[in-house]
Amino acid sequence: MANASWVFTPTVPHFNKPMISPLISTFRSRVYPHDRILKRVLCSSAVHGADKVSVSELKASRVVGKGCKLVGCGSAVPKLEVSNDDLSKIVDTSDEWISVRTGIRNRRVITGKDKMTGLAVEAAQKALEMAEVDADDVDLLLLCTSTPDDLFGSAPQIQAALGCKGNPLAFDITAACSGFVLGLVSASCYIRGGGFKNVLVVGADALSRYVDWTDRGTCILFGDAAGAVLVQACESEDDGVFGFDLHSDGEGYRHLHTGIKANEEFGTNGSVVDFPPKRSSYSSIQMNGKEVFRFACRVVPQSIEIALENAGLTRSSIDWLLLHQANQRILDAVATRLEIPADRVISNLANYGNTSAASIPLALDEAVRSGKVKPGQTIATSGFGAGLTWGSAIIRWN
Repeated sequence: MANASWVFTPTVPHFNKPMISPLISTFRSRVYPHDRILKRVLCSSAVHGADKVSVSELKASRVVGKGCKLVGCGSAVPKLEVSNDDLSKIVDTSDEWISVRTGIRNRRVITGKDKMTGLAVEAAQKALEMAEVDADDVDLLLLCTSTPDDLFGSAPQIQAALGCKGNPLAFDITAACSGFVLGLVSASCYIRGGGFKNVLVVGADALSRYVDWTDRGTCILFGDAAGAVLVQACESEDDGVFGFDLHSDGEGYRHLHTGIKANEEFGTNGSVVDFPPKRSSYSSIQMNGKEVFRFACRVVPQSIEIALENAGLTRSSIDWLLLHQANQRILDAVATRLEIPADRVISNLANYGNTSAASIPLALDEAVRSGKVKPGQTIATSGFGAGLTWGSAIIRWN
C-alpha cells in the first residue's frame, strides 16, 4: 500500500495560523477557508510498480474534493407524546416547574416495537430525497448515537435498510449530545481528505431507555428522535463548512454519565475466583444538572468564538445560532454572551426536550422546511454534553 501525506497549499493566505492535516487526531481542530486547496502528495517510491502508474490512473474516487456543502436534511420522531402534565402523574413535578426551569413542555418517546434505527432510517430517507441523491450514491454513513439498537453498532443496519447496494462504509460515533457536530466535522474531513463525495450524517438517540422515570431531575429532560443531513463534495466557491472547534475533558465524566453495572455478584466455578462474570447492563442517566449548566454556559460561547476565528468570520456573519437543545436557559445565556438577538436563535426544545445527538439536525430540519433557514445563510452550531465533550462548527445551508 502506498504511503501518503497530506498538505494544505494556500492560494491566498487568510490569517496567520499554522496549517494542519485534515485527518484530525486532536480534539481542537479547524477547517480553513474555502480559498485553500487540499492536495494529495504520494510517496511514489513506496508504491509497488510506481514507475508504471501515473497519478492520473489512480481511482477517481480518491481525488480530494475542494469543499463540502449541506444539501439535504430530514428528521423523524416517535408517535407517543408525553407532556409535563403526564409526567406529573408519576413523579412529583408540574408543568410550571418543568417549563420555567427548562423550557420543555413535551417530549416524544419510543414505545412497543419501535426502534432507534427505524427513526434513523426515516430521517436519512428524507435527507436523501431533499438532496435528490440515490442511496446507491452514498459513500459513507456516520451514525451519531449513544443508544444503538445493537451494542456492536447500528450504522450498518441503517445502510442496509436504505438499500445502499454499493456497501458503503457505515459506523457509529459515540459522543452523546456532541455527536452530531463530531459527525459533521468527520464528514468534512472524509470529503476533503479522502475523496468521498456523499456522506450521510445521522444523529439519533433513544435516551428514554436509560431514564429513571422516578427521578424528576432527569426524567423531565429527555426525549427520542432522529435527524440527518447529507454532506456533499463541491467546488471551493460553494463550500459550506467554514471552521470548527472540538474538545473533550474526561475529568467531567462524573457530572454526566451512564455507567455499566453488574446485575449480579461475580460467581465462581470452584477453581477460578470471580469467573465467569454475570451479565451486565447500563445504569440510568446520572447527571449533576448545576455543574452541566455551568459547563455549557462557560465553554460553548468560547468554542463558537474559536470556530468563527478559524473560519475567518465574525459574530456579525452569523444568521442563526443553533445549539444542542438541552435547556432554554443555556440557549439564552449563550446568545446573550455572543450578543445574538433571541429572534436569531433556533429552538424547538419545548416540543421535543433533549434528544441528544438528534437535537441539532432535528431543529435544523424543521427550520429549513418551515422556510426560516434559507439557502446561503450562515449558522453557528454547537453540541455539548456527556464525556464531557463539546464542539462547534460554522456552516452554510446550501
